[in-house]
Amino acid sequence: MTHPQSMPLPADLRLMNMAAAALLLVFVLLGLVGLAWWLLRHPAFSLQAITVQGEVARNNAFVFRTQVVPKLEGNFFTLDLTQTRQAFEAVPWVRAAVVHREFPNRLRTVLSEHHPLAVWGEAGANTMVNLQGQVFEANLEDADAERLPRLMGPEGESLTVANMYATLLPRFQALEMDIELLEWTPRGSWRLETKQAAVIELGRGSKEQLQQRVDVFIATLAQVTASYGRSPVSLISADLRHKDGYALRLQGVTTLETDPLKKTLD
Repeated sequence: MTHPQSMPLPADLRLMNMAAAALLLVFVLLGLVGLAWWLLRHPAFSLQAITVQGEVARNNAFVFRTQVVPKLEGNFFTLDLTQTRQAFEAVPWVRAAVVHREFPNRLRTVLSEHHPLAVWGEAGANTMVNLQGQVFEANLEDADAERLPRLMGPEGESLTVANMYATLLPRFQALEMDIELLEWTPRGSWRLETKQAAVIELGRGSKEQLQQRVDVFIATLAQVTASYGRSPVSLISADLRHKDGYALRLQGVTTLETDPLKKTLD
């Protein structure tokens, strides 16, 4: 029994089949591109609403409508989320923004605001430092800046200064003193002023060295001032840069003395 043998297609017919398949593929691709273009341009995917959640105590819908919405370009599919996040973070008091798409035509944004720890920089600067040690610009009147301490230091070192402030504050509050100014000078030395107008030179050193120096000062100040009939709040100035102690001045004390703590009163 003989079996029929398949005959190869002529070359021109094979070429026609390949051309037809390629043409079909092109039409399919063009159809998909057209469908995608139609979807991207369809009004149903134009942004219709933006939901803002999180911390919004210092801003409102009007602020976002006027300062953020004009910067948004594109629809649900084409909107650049990075640029959108940056637009929200450019609004005063906004520290961070997380932006999500919500199908088919909405955005949801979760905001975190700056919580001011202190005013930052020289007097007249419109800058503050937040609890994370980040410097930001905002209207000082909105933050009741007169109640805030002032921190100063080299550019880019706001976190270091903020951490030092957080370390020192409870120590001085134990003596019923609050820090009005803490400065890390260009020479690398630390100095502070209290709300009671006392000026204290802390000197140079690591955080641990300064902490130890201040702890000795705090632990002995009450005893030293009491020996002259005074309290720590009568302090005018103190210099903690001495190797084995400190020098200080008290209100109403004119005697000059030196003891193992190297206290100098005048």
